[in-house]
Amino acid sequence: MTGTAENTPPPQAGQTVWERFLGEGAVNVAYHEAYNESLIAILKRPPARVLELGCSAGRLGQVFREKFPGVHLTGIEMDPQAAAIARTRMDHVIEAKLEDIDFAAEGIAPGSIDTFVAGDVLEHLYDPWRALTRVRPLLTADAQLSVSIPNIRNLSVHALLHNEGTWRYEGHGLLDITHIRFFTLRDIVQMMNETGYDVMDIRSNIDGQYHDFFRANREKASVNLQVGKLKLENLTPAELQEYCTKQFIVLGRPRPVPANDPA
Repeated sequence: MTGTAENTPPPQAGQTVWERFLGEGAVNVAYHEAYNESLIAILKRPPARVLELGCSAGRLGQVFREKFPGVHLTGIEMDPQAAAIARTRMDHVIEAKLEDIDFAAEGIAPGSIDTFVAGDVLEHLYDPWRALTRVRPLLTADAQLSVSIPNIRNLSVHALLHNEGTWRYEGHGLLDITHIRFFTLRDIVQMMNETGYDVMDIRSNIDGQYHDFFRANREKASVNLQVGKLKLENLTPAELQEYCTKQFIVLGRPRPVPANDPA
């Protein structure tokens, strides 16, 4: 993760969790400047026309422009302040909910987008499955789909539940109070498959607090670990990696529609 900014306001006496994290000023401009360059690194070829869902202040779009001069950038962003900044960095910014957008009116034709990006946004949506199916007709047959999604199977989440017996909402990260949907690696792959995409590549952003432990144990055939009262035994290398992963970066592509399929 690059350019991450703390977005948690200092606590005030008598404040509830929801007042602290959802009240006025809880999300600031610095938060909207955060971006995840892994979403670009996973791409297999240079993009020509990018559609970014939840483009925030357009910082990732700016990095796209630096790496790929001439790329056309369209962003979707609901926050007015962030959208205003994004317009200085991207070719076009649509300030609306995805489900309300008339793409034809916005000049986006079916089959015209070769790269779709959703960085840490699908988990904030009530219906991320519909979001993925909504944009699919806009994509070229060989389009790239780059998404990042937090991993709810992260060891810290399970340790929190087992050791403290609570779900401790935060202003950002795995326990972000604005997260609506939660995914494990298997869930992510299933969502992609069910919405018409094939998964081409998956990468892990290892949680910083487990980085050294993961590096020391990732080659072992079996690993036991204990965090407080939580004890896990005989973890395979793949299981160890998933428990130590904070976020998955997934590269997908639209699955070809059969010739006899009316869709």
